[in-house]
Amino acid sequence: MTKPGDSQTKKTLHELAKEFPDKTYKELEKYRDADRVEEAVGIGHNQPPDLVEVMAIENDKLKKRAQEAEGELTIIKGIGNTSPEMKLLQAEVEALKAQLHTDRAKYQKELDRIKRENNDLYNKIADLTEVAKSKDYFRDPDYKYLVNENHRLEQQYLEVVADNKKLATQIEDKINQMRRSGM
Repeated sequence: MTKPGDSQTKKTLHELAKEFPDKTYKELEKYRDADRVEEAVGIGHNQPPDLVEVMAIENDKLKKRAQEAEGELTIIKGIGNTSPEMKLLQAEVEALKAQLHTDRAKYQKELDRIKRENNDLYNKIADLTEVAKSKDYFRDPDYKYLVNENHRLEQQYLEVVADNKKLATQIEDKINQMRRSGM
């Protein structure tokens, strides 16, 4: 014979969905949870669960668990605060907190110094960019000379390339002419 609370008496949501196809998932969960509470209390399955009773039972269980937890916490605090190991650990925690505070201050100073240096470098870059933009290189005589020299050299290069092509064609023609004449 199965007892209330055994795995054979617990219905899964799938079984409940087959039994009550018109109910929603939440309603089926409530029914299943209420059914389990009824099994634990010993109420029969033929009556629909009274939610007020179920909630009162659950509330009592939760109150009991909270009281037990508070009692255990009180015991742990009483034992923990008076033990020598706990005092050593608390002293170690305080020392680590102090070390963290000094390290944080040191790193903050270093970070502030790096931020200032970074800001100075950005300002220098902005100043140099502004100076470069403000100079009118097109009016500078050296720049004009370099541009003109570049154009002249480019023209000279194009003439040399054209002359090379003409010479290559002439040499090819001469070689072909010599081959035809029998040499």
